[in-house]
Amino acid sequence: MSSKSRAGRIGALVRWGKTPDRTAATAPARRAASERWLREVQAEFPDIDDATAQKLAEARKRAHMTRIASLPRKRKATGSSGQKAA
Repeated sequence: MSSKSRAGRIGALVRWGKTPDRTAATAPARRAASERWLREVQAEFPDIDDATAQKLAEARKRAHMTRIASLPRKRKATGSSGQKAA
């Protein structure tokens, strides 16, 4: 792990160690992401009703998350014995 990655991980752990309600802390980001998907749908289909736009936005979000989940994960460097390199 690089020093930048380690510093970022430590920062995140410290932050979450001081956050009793993670759901409330991440609500603004989740709301912004949902609004982004909705804006995309409304730009493509300007005359669509709100309920249908919400369904399409949710489908796009789920497709995006599925795409991310299927990306290959980076593997840590291993030696020929399968042990983590020193």
